[in-house]
Amino acid sequence: MVERMGAQPHPGTSTGRDVRELSDYDPFAPIAMRSRVPSTDPPNRMRLGPLEKLYLIWMVGGSCDGCTIAVAGATNPPVEHLLNGIVPGLPKLELIHTVVSVESGAEWIENLHMAERGELDAPFVITWEGSMFDETKSGDGFFMGLGDDPATGQPITSAEWMKRLAPKAAAVVAIGTCATWGGIPAAEGNITGSMAVMDFLGRDYRSAFGVPVVNVPGCSPIGDNFMETAAAVILFLQGLAPLPEFDELGRPAWLFGETVHRHCPRAGYYEEGVFAEEYGDKECLVELGCWGPVVQCNIAERGIVNGTGGCMNMGGICIGCTMPGFPDKFAPIYAASPGSFVSSSASKVVGGAIRRMRAITMEDKNMTTRWTEDGAPSGWARYKSEPGSAKKLFYKAYRARQRANKT
Repeated sequence: MVERMGAQPHPGTSTGRDVRELSDYDPFAPIAMRSRVPSTDPPNRMRLGPLEKLYLIWMVGGSCDGCTIAVAGATNPPVEHLLNGIVPGLPKLELIHTVVSVESGAEWIENLHMAERGELDAPFVITWEGSMFDETKSGDGFFMGLGDDPATGQPITSAEWMKRLAPKAAAVVAIGTCATWGGIPAAEGNITGSMAVMDFLGRDYRSAFGVPVVNVPGCSPIGDNFMETAAAVILFLQGLAPLPEFDELGRPAWLFGETVHRHCPRAGYYEEGVFAEEYGDKECLVELGCWGPVVQCNIAERGIVNGTGGCMNMGGICIGCTMPGFPDKFAPIYAASPGSFVSSSASKVVGGAIRRMRAITMEDKNMTTRWTEDGAPSGWARYKSEPGSAKKLFYKAYRARQRANKT
């Protein structure tokens, strides 16, 4: 038996186990060293801020780790600023992450046991990446284990950890489409019964501070969307701001209230009835299968990393990855939607007329009054003659109307 130093139970916590019990279970595993400074608060007390520290417990289900990568590239604020506690108004964030934490194995799992027993010296927030597995469908095995139970030696599933910790968490944030809606692991034909975090916890779930599940969708999500939302929620937990506005599905309303199309740099082409025929064209991508007109997402204006990139900005279509119906209701991917035939056909008729009217007006505004009569004195435009009589008449009527609008 090997004894470890610095692992005394949290003062006043009767459920704390002696470290030697853990050493019996795995004598070669170091023991988590978190939260050993005595707290002046009664044990297990949850309180609103101001807080000096907050734990972020990051766990995963059916995931590709793309959400972790997205957050690592966030800049508003950068995650390292939160970890160092240098963001004004926000507490220092201590990260307990399945991949990037210093601890591993039994040492890392002990952090979850401490959270369950109420031994952490500050509130904790759960961020869940990936879909929730329905372990009732796993038969004699399990779909995903996250450490072993020291008492029995049997694996504890990630879903079981969510059941244990969610009621004690200050907030639960589902990051990415797999966690928010089920995503690709929950697509038709899957055998795992994968589901969203809010489906797993139920519609009546509230955190210890009364917060329903917060959803930040995307496959992968925009890292800044998550960091901005997390910062807003932490400000609430700090007691420095009201709970941010969320829509009926728990999405940050200020981030997911508009469609992709409304802020797409190619939206003007749709208005004028001009559509790309193949990838690489600069025009609207709707006829190539873009779902932007009906998808709620802010990637067109925010970009994917540090304000740059993003699907339509880089020539790709919107496949609806932020929406609850993804992927089943957007399949087959890259095929034009049935509704796009109606809308794009109407846009071609109306937009075609608008585009031609604008071209005539643009030609007029590209000439001084003298050039209108004599033609542009430019070597670049020698092939052009002055406008014909019909255009001159149009220009005159247009300017007369324009001057009539002056106040």
